[in-house]
Amino acid sequence: MILAQMLASVHVYLSNGDLYGSVKAIKEAGYLPIPNSLVMGQLHKMGPAFFGGLFFTFSIGAGISFLSLALAWIWTRAFYHKPLLLYFFLLLWVGSLAALNFHEFKLFVTLYFLLIPPVVFITAVKSMSNLDKQNQRSNEIIHMIPVIVLALFLAWQIDSRMFTDFRDIYLFSNSVGSKINKFYYKYTLYAAEVFKSLSQKMLKTGINESKKTAGGRMLENIFLNYDYIPIKGNIEADLKVVSTGDDFVFKHQGSPVLQISSKAFFADPHRAIMEFEQKSDRWALFRQFTLFSLLTGFPLAVYVLVHGAISILFGFFFRLRTSSLITSGLCFVLCLLLIFSFQLNRSRDISEENLAEELNSGRWQNRVAALKIIDKSGLEIKQFQAYPELLRSSYIAERYWFVKTLANSRNPETYGDLLSFLNDSQPNVVSMALYALGKRGNKKSIGRIMQVIKTSDDWYHQWYAYRALRALGWRQTKLKQAP
Repeated sequence: MILAQMLASVHVYLSNGDLYGSVKAIKEAGYLPIPNSLVMGQLHKMGPAFFGGLFFTFSIGAGISFLSLALAWIWTRAFYHKPLLLYFFLLLWVGSLAALNFHEFKLFVTLYFLLIPPVVFITAVKSMSNLDKQNQRSNEIIHMIPVIVLALFLAWQIDSRMFTDFRDIYLFSNSVGSKINKFYYKYTLYAAEVFKSLSQKMLKTGINESKKTAGGRMLENIFLNYDYIPIKGNIEADLKVVSTGDDFVFKHQGSPVLQISSKAFFADPHRAIMEFEQKSDRWALFRQFTLFSLLTGFPLAVYVLVHGAISILFGFFFRLRTSSLITSGLCFVLCLLLIFSFQLNRSRDISEENLAEELNSGRWQNRVAALKIIDKSGLEIKQFQAYPELLRSSYIAERYWFVKTLANSRNPETYGDLLSFLNDSQPNVVSMALYALGKRGNKKSIGRIMQVIKTSDDWYHQWYAYRALRALGWRQTKLKQAP
């Protein structure tokens, strides 16, 4: 994982440099850049790259490490170093590298999968050989059983609400969790830019070499509606349009992706743009593996790090074998308590008839559950007697879901209350307030939202603010004459 962090830091740093070039070109073309100038200066610093790289370390790095460890255990313990299985693992390794580079060669993706597996595999095999010599092989199963049981219990919790419930219960509910949450949202956007598809990017760069024709000018306006910003310069644009007779050729970073007749494009531009973006996506497999690693490698990495720290502490009082066994039992019990506590504190289903009662409950979990129902049903939050208390809540999760219900409110009195949450100390609440302003459809909010984009030093806020502007029907136009 240390190796993964070194690779990831450089990977994110170089990605930040590419992003800087794109955002600078958009700004120089006279359009509104996201991120703004306050964040652009961070793109050349190593700090955001290092902290952004932690996302890949605890997802890709952890996933590859534990997968390599599992294969080493299978080869050593289940098949007793049989060469045939090792050849199969090597074939699997080479096949993975080929699949990940199928569309184009990706240097850092290749380095993750080329360097980490052999380091972990060889180290694990040597470690297990040492255990055999010390006659401690039976300890492995004892340590593995709690992990397997915990994984089954964790799988029981997985559903569409798991991540938001975890955030509400364990991150929003205390100061340490709140700081971890802020850290996550501050730096993961840097990592996310590494492998976003065009459809996921906020702004894309475009160079139109066919704009001298009437169709070319129309095409530029259409693409601008999809946030492809026309720029000048020699950078590798996300989209480059070239005319060949009656056809358009759409290129992504210099490579032809789609050729389509002008007639077909103008008949259904949305379908053509979606096809271009889908065919331009070279990171789909890597994103899927990252998500898989986040769900499996990350909790395993946290478990192993905590287990190691506690085992070292007990090592001052007990023998190594005894301390490790006690640690495994303790970690197992603590994780079980966390899982069952999570289940007990998750938002429960309540009926609409009990909403008023639940909003006055002494438990914030019940109030949040009621707010979720109100949001899902699109009910007017102002009609409930608990409105003034909810407005002044000190619980982050409660403020977050309360602000989200304001997105459905049509009572003009709630507009000022919603604006007040733009100054909230918690970034998730501010972002939800921006989302709510966009969903309410009141175009007088555009000026206030634009102010957030231009003055905020939080990229996450700018991201939500831009989406709010687009939801209100705003679109990019030149803010000033390009130099």
